[in-house]
Amino acid sequence: MPFAWPHLTLAVLLAAAISGVPPADAAQQTSRIPGWLQKHVGTAEGQIAPVVLQRARALYERKRRQGKVRNPCYLAKDATRPSTARNGKPGRRFYVICEQRKFFRAVSSGYGNGRKLKRANFSNGRQCARNFSNAEGSKLTAGGAYVTAETRTSFKGYHRQSGKRRAFHRTFLLFDGEGDTANARERAIGGHPAVFLKWQCRFKNPKSPHADKDGYVPYGKLVNYTGGRSNGCTTWSPSESREILSLVEGNPTTLYIYPEGRDINAVANAVRKRTSLANAGLYWNASCLKAIGTPKFWPKRKLQPIINEWRRSLPKRPPLELPICK
Repeated sequence: MPFAWPHLTLAVLLAAAISGVPPADAAQQTSRIPGWLQKHVGTAEGQIAPVVLQRARALYERKRRQGKVRNPCYLAKDATRPSTARNGKPGRRFYVICEQRKFFRAVSSGYGNGRKLKRANFSNGRQCARNFSNAEGSKLTAGGAYVTAETRTSFKGYHRQSGKRRAFHRTFLLFDGEGDTANARERAIGGHPAVFLKWQCRFKNPKSPHADKDGYVPYGKLVNYTGGRSNGCTTWSPSESREILSLVEGNPTTLYIYPEGRDINAVANAVRKRTSLANAGLYWNASCLKAIGTPKFWPKRKLQPIINEWRRSLPKRPPLELPICK
């Protein structure tokens, strides 16, 4: 569903973002959570877990004090939540928060699907994520601190819409990370609409600016995977993507993704020792923890050599040549 911005319009939000009007003073932000935001804090559908909000606010405050961001809103994501809610709709695990304007919105988002290799199986199911990593090529989510960067829009091919062949372009929002997420650009990690063009054939269209040297362009079918898995990027529905991208275009803000490696290892240890997460001061979505058993973090230093070896073992194949459309 499209964003329904309560109390204010998107135009007002964008105007504030452009003007750089700061939200509440940092000293107030680090104090207790404002009353209006309290009702959105929790583990129920549409709420944000306390630890996720706490870290997202702390990251935003730090980057704002450093002068890295001026956007009145910040972002957060809880990758421990399920892909599908109890009502059958995409589960909401991505958050847009604008404290000065008393705005909170929870939307769906994808997580990394991983890979299944001979030396290591780090693939994730469709409903809950068990595996996480910051290794390049892992196709997994890496929790931690990010700042949104520039956007890049690229041509993906043609598809049929309203009876006509139309060009499909997808905008990609780059993330800059730090610490374990510092290789976000190397991994091509960012945010984009949960839509891709599944190529089927190619057709002659020499007038297209996207035509190859022989005058052909790819043609395919649009596939929407809102709320599902991704190659490690953060994905949103097409309508929600437009709102989020507009909010941060040219005006970066922070994004905190939970869980980090330390959280995953701590929860895994608690599960093995049969220790209550609540008693240990830890958090993981209860339904997903029951489904996955024990979460696992694959650090880059351990997983990268496995991925590199697998890549070297792949046979060399000629470039893909699509058949000509009938």
